[in-house]
Order: sequence, then C-alpha cells, then structure tokens
Amino acid sequence: MTQNNLKKISVVIYQRNYLAEKWRQLVNQTELDALFVELSQELTPLGFDFSLVNVSDVTMDIKGYGDLLNSVRLSCPAHGIGNICLGHVIGASQHLNLAEDVRRGVNRVCFAPETIEPQGSDKVVCHNCGCGC
Repeated sequence: MTQNNLKKISVVIYQRNYLAEKWRQLVNQTELDALFVELSQELTPLGFDFSLVNVSDVTMDIKGYGDLLNSVRLSCPAHGIGNICLGHVIGASQHLNLAEDVRRGVNRVCFAPETIEPQGSDKVVCHNCGCGC
C-alpha cells in the first residue's frame, strides 16, 4: 500500500495546565512515547498513516482525569472523525491509564468508527469538555 493510499489518523495533544499534581503523575510520558512508536508501526501495514501532533497554542486546565482525556483529540477524516476528544470516543476510562486509553481510542477510530456516537446525536455522551458533543 502506497503512502498516498493510507488513511490519515492523528492523535492531537493539547498543552496541559495541571491544577493538581496527582493528575500530572498519571501521565507516563515514556509509556506514551513508546505507544506512539508502536501505533505507527502497527497501523501502517493496516492502511493507516499515524501522526502525533502537539498543539502549543491551546491549553487545557486539568482538574480531573476527564480533562486529561479531553486534552487528547483523535482525527481520521476518512472515517468521518474530525478532532473529537478521547473521552467522547472511549467513554469512561477503565484503569485511569492514559496510554491504554489512547490505544483504545485509536483502535476504535480505525477499526470501529461506527461505534462512536456522532456529535449532535440523541444519546447523551457529554462530559463537559467543550467539544460540542
């Protein structure tokens, strides 16, 4: 599969302002960095062009784990997914492990996008992140 035929999927990370140290401690950057390398290697042969985008001009206040999830956005235009927060994609976190949650969200966007509630649907999925869902 050529690079032009790959579906683009992006993980977008907003800057974070941690209002409590306990939320910063939940972010294992080494684990996340390893995950992003793994995702790129795993997804390319499956037809996806994975990218990580760090956005420095948007900062989110992190007051809880939900805010941490909302500081991560997923995008896959070929599947109709455009910059929606990780919390919208996965719902509640099972283990409060950001790397695990990112992997879960990326897999859902890539392989089961039909299971993600569309924005504006009747089902209530809002968790007050400001994304409009």
